[in-house]
Amino acid sequence: MPFVTLPNNIKLYYELYGSGTPIVFIHPTSMGLLTFKYQKPLSKHFKLLMYDLRGNGQSTHHHEYISISTLSDDLYFLLKELKLREVFICGYSNGGCIAQEFAIKYPDYVKGVILIGGFSEVNTFLLRTEFLLGILTIRFGGLALVAKAISRAHAKSKAFYQELECYINKSDKKMVSHMYQTGLDYVATNRLQQMEAPLLLVYGQKDYYVHSYQYAFQKYVKNVEVVYVSNVKHQVPTLKGEELNAIIHQFVNKNK
Repeated sequence: MPFVTLPNNIKLYYELYGSGTPIVFIHPTSMGLLTFKYQKPLSKHFKLLMYDLRGNGQSTHHHEYISISTLSDDLYFLLKELKLREVFICGYSNGGCIAQEFAIKYPDYVKGVILIGGFSEVNTFLLRTEFLLGILTIRFGGLALVAKAISRAHAKSKAFYQELECYINKSDKKMVSHMYQTGLDYVATNRLQQMEAPLLLVYGQKDYYVHSYQYAFQKYVKNVEVVYVSNVKHQVPTLKGEELNAIIHQFVNKNK
């Protein structure tokens, strides 16, 4: 299986598909690269890099303090090892925090940023409650309960529900808890003006509690486009895969 070993001996599992302009997909806490199963058809047009964050899926970990900055450094090393530059970074939910942090820290590597359900900090009651619920569920109910809840919300078939539940359960419980906390603590709003690449914000039409987060990006980032996907809440990559793929395809072709 393909792994890249980081300087601290953590092994990141990754998968590469297709050829052409590279798009990197960053998953939310615990879900692993299986999050983007329905984006694989984009490999007919682009090179796709999907990987498991440290402690998630098939990647290894150390039980040490992590931050969004740490995880963006992991991606930098992965891209260096794979000799990829001028990439489009696509982050879903709190995976989008890693995407924007990477774009701010390593602008020479980034041609464009795509945030699905994105936010630059957690500063609303409902989103903060969701993060805290994730932390408490892990602490008292275990990873298995989180896996069931996330898989049920994201799956449109029994087969994918079972596949995703199994993949989430490969993650390390302590690391998942750390990642919820580091996502809760992350703030990029005061540095968004440093994001040089074009930015695409994709929100589910019914994902009302994150819609307000678009305004910070529109205020501070020079080139911002916002797209709403109809008849879906937060789970755009899995429940509206074809629509998302068309949106990504258009954005990449316009900015490559």
